[in-house]
Amino acid sequence: MELFELKANIRTKTGKGISRELRRNDSIPAVLYGPKTEPVTLSVDAKSFETAFKMSESAQVLVSLSVFDGQGVETKKCPAIVKDVQLSPMKKELLHADFVEIDLNKKVKVSVPVETFGKSKGVEFGGTLQVARRELEVLCLPLDIPESIKLDISGLGMADSIHVMDIKIEGIEIPSDVNYTVVTVVPPKSSGKDEGSDK
Repeated sequence: MELFELKANIRTKTGKGISRELRRNDSIPAVLYGPKTEPVTLSVDAKSFETAFKMSESAQVLVSLSVFDGQGVETKKCPAIVKDVQLSPMKKELLHADFVEIDLNKKVKVSVPVETFGKSKGVEFGGTLQVARRELEVLCLPLDIPESIKLDISGLGMADSIHVMDIKIEGIEIPSDVNYTVVTVVPPKSSGKDEGSDK
């Protein structure tokens, strides 16, 4: 994964009025926190933030966050992950963002989407591919976060499944106490009629 350079300014004032004013000036309110970081209220340029999202190859966005005080002096620079983004219900405008400071040498737990590829033999014979888990929680180093978990379904016959413990990816752990189903091929439903009957 790539770290996107992003600048933020420390906010000394908070509240709905201040947040609305920031958004009118093409900025969004944000907060930075972490295990060893006291929460810091920030403002971030909305266009720069949107660009980082669009350019990210993963559902997770990593940034190198430069934090400046009111005099334009950089007070902190750290790697961070975008933990949460709030959007307006109707217009889907950016309302707020949460950043969590991370250590690039320590594993993080994140959710990654599941993708399938290939042609299943079971589907070709009338079965239905059912993706039971659209996302999987993985544990890995921040720069190793995959864009998605890609599963080859070409070997799946009728009623075959891929379980979470079948998935092996170098450098990535998928924590699980239960070997749950991720993808399965469901057989077609029986019509309930006896094909040999004349009735």
